[in-house]
Amino acid sequence: MSYTNFALDIDADGIALVTWNSPDRSMNVFTEEVMRELNAIVDKVAGDAAIKGAVITSGKDTFSGGADITLLQRMLTSFATDKVRDVEKATRALFDNAGIMTGLFRKLETCGKPWVSAINGTCMGGAFEMSLACHGRVAADSDKVKMALPEVKIGIFPGAGGTQRVPRLTDQQQALQMLTSGQTLSPQKAKAMGLIHEIAEPAKLIETAKAMIRNGLKPVAPWDEKGFKLPGGPIYSAAGANLWPPAIAILRRETHGNYPAAAAILKCVYEGLLVPFDTALRIEQRYFTEIMQSKEAAAMIRSLFVSLQELNKGARRPAGVPDTRFKKIGILGAGFMGAGIANVTAKAGIPVVLLDRDMEAAAKGKAHSDSLISDQVKKGRASPEEKDKLLSLITPTADYADLAGCDLVVEAVFEDSAVKKNATEQAEAVLKSSAIFASNTSTIPITGLAKNSARPKNFIGIHFFSPVDKMMLVEIILGKKTGDKALATAIDFVRAIKKTPIVVNDTRGFYVNRCVLRYMSEAYKMLIEGVPAPMIENAAKAAGMPVGPLALTDETAIDLAQKIMKQTIRDLGDKAVDPRQMALINTMVDDHGRFGRKNGKGFYDYPAKPAKKKLWPGLKDLYPQLAAEKVDYEELQQRLLVTIALEAARVMEEGIVTDPREADVGSILAFGFAPYTGGALSYIDGIGTKQFLKIAKGLQKKYGAEFKAPKLLIDMAEKGKTFYERFDPHAKGDVKQAA
Repeated sequence: MSYTNFALDIDADGIALVTWNSPDRSMNVFTEEVMRELNAIVDKVAGDAAIKGAVITSGKDTFSGGADITLLQRMLTSFATDKVRDVEKATRALFDNAGIMTGLFRKLETCGKPWVSAINGTCMGGAFEMSLACHGRVAADSDKVKMALPEVKIGIFPGAGGTQRVPRLTDQQQALQMLTSGQTLSPQKAKAMGLIHEIAEPAKLIETAKAMIRNGLKPVAPWDEKGFKLPGGPIYSAAGANLWPPAIAILRRETHGNYPAAAAILKCVYEGLLVPFDTALRIEQRYFTEIMQSKEAAAMIRSLFVSLQELNKGARRPAGVPDTRFKKIGILGAGFMGAGIANVTAKAGIPVVLLDRDMEAAAKGKAHSDSLISDQVKKGRASPEEKDKLLSLITPTADYADLAGCDLVVEAVFEDSAVKKNATEQAEAVLKSSAIFASNTSTIPITGLAKNSARPKNFIGIHFFSPVDKMMLVEIILGKKTGDKALATAIDFVRAIKKTPIVVNDTRGFYVNRCVLRYMSEAYKMLIEGVPAPMIENAAKAAGMPVGPLALTDETAIDLAQKIMKQTIRDLGDKAVDPRQMALINTMVDDHGRFGRKNGKGFYDYPAKPAKKKLWPGLKDLYPQLAAEKVDYEELQQRLLVTIALEAARVMEEGIVTDPREADVGSILAFGFAPYTGGALSYIDGIGTKQFLKIAKGLQKKYGAEFKAPKLLIDMAEKGKTFYERFDPHAKGDVKQAA
């Protein structure tokens, strides 16, 4: 029999080498066809007396990304359709489908012949679960080899035996940590945990795996042997009593009950370790079926896997524009942002010219990259050779003539229109006519800045977030005259530096900052109302935000908030900013000198390390305080999420963002909008437009016009539409399929 996704070679010792190499895919993933073929190969190995055992590896640089998540999406779509007719039958079908991979791996594990997984690169999710079902596991000694069960990050959990095999191979504490966090393991860490058996030189990986079979590897999993004992002891033991009560409490503290999949992992492990292995797999399958029906799983799979992959593959890139091959990129301004952009560009292997007003300032910008990569070398995450290569790609300069030959220039100078005008004119004087000029402005409209350009069709906004090396989102802003080539080049650049692009039309604050400013503004209102500051910050975290709004204001700087407010009043008039909020910020900055983290005092105090930051006690003296029991804590959470979601809806109504994928993914990657919701628009869709409108009207009545719903939402509620129906991105053909 021939296979599309696998090659099967049997050596003189009777050991089968199964090489997984799916055609037309950059990475191997489990599809229905892959599982059918692997099932046939397991039958072949088990039924052929000449075959003594099998080694499975990958024919690609990576091992496998795990299950094709779009397969799960199709399962959910079928379930949604079928449950309307017969919910019990639909649930049974979902349960059976959820068990296909579990059954395949168990069949491999009990086939009577030894299997060894030879892990040559990234091995994630279902692929690592398959490896755990093999009787032996060998990983190549390489930085490219990473193993994980990361499913919890997209709202589900390892449902093909992962929650049962991991805690039977390592102690329960390490198992829970790995499973509930999606922790990535190096070969060394995996071996120390007992999850793999050996680490081999990459060139000797297959030979080492085959040697395990030749040396008499037993074709029986430890838990299938009589007398098997759990590492670290059983659930009902002194160790178990010390682990489980705090584990449940820690999960509650970390997730606030917002992530059903994380709670299901604890249930699977706890209940599964009390029963025989096959019963445990059935328990896992039941919980997996339950979690697959949750709105959190549907929203997170869509936004954090499918949409994210599509955007990363250039879903919004104009068709017909040739790919850009960057030979040289210029960065204007070697301050914190410019230096960060230069660093990620050089990291992508692209030569960079880093320009500032004098060589000293430019060299200081390059030193930022030196500091970052030196820290990586110190931690063993980069080699001295990689450091030398990175730094050799960054050329500091004070001479605009050095920009000649650049395909793209990114301007990251001071947020001042006159300074930006001068930088644009000087750069364009030496650039070739086909070069693209991008501004990293965070506040000034691109269409206005493009008036400084001799070729506005080549002018675009590329808005990075700070710190550049850590923040994965980039906003690409279109001016009124921006052409397709400029957009394509900007998307190509963002993809080259391995970040996620979203495309936004021009407006004050673009998309992300408009939403973030609403979040902060609502917190200021709460302070003014007398809500105790700890309740505001805790409510934000309980709602699923990674950082409270007051802490976020400190990070971005309170004096910057003051400047933005004053500029808004100058541009739009006194009514554009709530005078009570302006007074609060003026009090913090002018009366108390509290600028935020940068001067060690803002809404929080920042004592010297190792002491942790704490809320400034003086906050409670600024306004009469409400008694905590008089404050509706759940309503605080609701206000913080609803105000952001309403702004996202307004942005869609105004045509600033036109694709709900970008609104959702952007809200999560830029400021961590409650990931379990799937993003700001999925939050509305998950509640239901009619119900959300009802909530917004109630909040408007109590707290003011900020909660007034846009006409778009009212229209959608009347028609029973969701954002993904009203603005269906796939109807336009704007899709690059996920791997």
